[in-house]
Amino acid sequence: MLRIGVDVGGTFTDIVIYDEETGKVTFHKILTNLRDISGTIVNGLKKLRIELSNISSIIHATTIGTNMFFGQQYVTPPKACLITTKGFRDVIEIGRQNRPQLYNLFFSKPRPLIPRKYRYEVTERIDSNGNIIIPIKRDEIYKLSKTINDKGFRIIIVAFINSHINGVHERIAKDILKQLCPKTVVIISSEVCPIDGEYERMITAVVNGLLKPILSQYLNSLINKLRKEGFSGNLLIMQSDGGVASIDYAVKLPVGFIESGPAAGVVAVSRYTKILGDNLAISFDMGGTTAKAALIVNGNPLITDEYEVGGTIHYGRLIRGSGYPIKYPFVDLVEVSAGGGTIGWIDKGGALRVGPMSAGSYPGPACYGLGGKEPTITDANLILGRLGMYLAGKTIRLDKDKAREAISKLSDNLGVSIIEAAYNMIRVANNIMSRAIRIITIERGYDPSKSVLYAFGGAGPLHACEIALELGIKSVKIPVHPGVFSAIGLLLSDYKVEIIRSVLREIDELTKEYIEDKFAEMEKKVFRVYGEKARISFIKLLELRFKGQMERIQVSWSGSLEDCREQFKMQYLLKYGYVIDDPIEVAALRLQAYIEASKISIKRQKIVKYEPKPREYREVFINEDWYKVPIYRREELKGGAHIYGPAIIEEYDSTCLIPENFTATIDQYGNIVMEVY
Repeated sequence: MLRIGVDVGGTFTDIVIYDEETGKVTFHKILTNLRDISGTIVNGLKKLRIELSNISSIIHATTIGTNMFFGQQYVTPPKACLITTKGFRDVIEIGRQNRPQLYNLFFSKPRPLIPRKYRYEVTERIDSNGNIIIPIKRDEIYKLSKTINDKGFRIIIVAFINSHINGVHERIAKDILKQLCPKTVVIISSEVCPIDGEYERMITAVVNGLLKPILSQYLNSLINKLRKEGFSGNLLIMQSDGGVASIDYAVKLPVGFIESGPAAGVVAVSRYTKILGDNLAISFDMGGTTAKAALIVNGNPLITDEYEVGGTIHYGRLIRGSGYPIKYPFVDLVEVSAGGGTIGWIDKGGALRVGPMSAGSYPGPACYGLGGKEPTITDANLILGRLGMYLAGKTIRLDKDKAREAISKLSDNLGVSIIEAAYNMIRVANNIMSRAIRIITIERGYDPSKSVLYAFGGAGPLHACEIALELGIKSVKIPVHPGVFSAIGLLLSDYKVEIIRSVLREIDELTKEYIEDKFAEMEKKVFRVYGEKARISFIKLLELRFKGQMERIQVSWSGSLEDCREQFKMQYLLKYGYVIDDPIEVAALRLQAYIEASKISIKRQKIVKYEPKPREYREVFINEDWYKVPIYRREELKGGAHIYGPAIIEEYDSTCLIPENFTATIDQYGNIVMEVY
């Protein structure tokens, strides 16, 4: 049986096929048709002549949720309404006092996701301790149901105040609305985001509701097309926090899958760091449209519990208050517009800029010969000799004349040569990506020079060493099959389910028995879904904060509240540089359940040190000069191969540039390890 990982990107769709019986891994890259992503996947599998009946599971990663939500993929969000507590319908519009542009007098907040005329109020009230102060007026729900049916709403979001502590009123409203409005989908905030913070909880529930029919429609289309071709296995989706889940779970909580695509590569890097013993590593993924960076500490990626959908990104830094805050676990990623298809241009001041516009897959970079006219990073690399004449296993032949014609638009305006314009494009792009890495290292309290840079994606290995030099990083690793490494990450992931339970009590008021009982209830909920005999491992976490603060810190539950208190103080001190004497509050309990899945085996090979012979030589522009550079084929390099820079290693899905002052070695797992000498 086969397990297949499918990673849909803005330019290429990567398919990795793992034969569970033989352990053989094959992979392919195909251009993404953004107008028909499900068709891209199914047609890609058919072209590879895969017998779909032999597939046990397909694991899929995509950013389709967020793309469609913001109109980037030709789908309009469904008509939805919000029902909330009387007096609170403007919470999602008032938001917080975060001003992303502090001195901009004309700044406008993000538009409300649901217009005010579609936000309704109901008389009910639960206090902050979960006590019912005013019982819900059911007759108001009955009256609202007629309005909802008359206006043709498809989605109803119910978000009452303090429902994270006691969701009884939301459940009553849901039961009534499901009976009286059978054509609508009812979302309640206590099931989506059972944590305090009325604004964040409402927005999370609203985004979940708006995405639900969109993701459902896409996944149903995909699974139906697959079934039609004979597929009878499981379709699984990568979550934003790095685990995989079923279609049913994805449709129920689409808010947890907004950034599923970028998370897959980080999972793969974390797996490799555990094997290779790299305690501090940077995941650097440069594809055709964007570049993404994440930090892995002791084998685990940093996770954040809040992400702003649609927020403004300034050089990789997400500006707080510019988007819609989603309270759900996400891999702590920084993303910038610096991929192979990113377009270079001249601003009004005459300066060279790179991004955020991208040529995408169609028409793509000018050198693809598909009609693209704008200068891109891929065109620049081709002109500088860093790329050969083919990409993706000779499926794309590159046209250097078209690349020169595109870059000449920049060189003519800048008054420099085409070579200089191309090289400056690379330098600007590298600077943008270096800033992104500084955000996830220095701004998180880590020194990038003490880390190992894992570079992948189709373009990552081409830029990795030059970026490492900017950051003082001395070791760069290029994993096997870097161009499809995110898809490989899908086949290295476990099933994951996460349950959150609000507590909101001081730590001194709680007992070990209380915590254990709550976790036991949450575990039973998982077993009811997966069966009592399922092989499930649990990670138990407490979310702590100083009373009166909003920001939480997660600590592991070891059976001792005192130990949790000490963990919290140590992490708080590391993050903020000081500790206060205020009471510590347990905000919530978080249970992470992992169900082990069959994975790709990472095989070792024998090491025999030798210096390989290059296949050919090519003129390459590096460090402001031309070099006659040896070209190697990666599949011909065995463990122990040692290469001195400058050199280039080409393979089916990527190209690796080894600058001067770097050496490259093939390690026992087939990785290219490049170090400064």
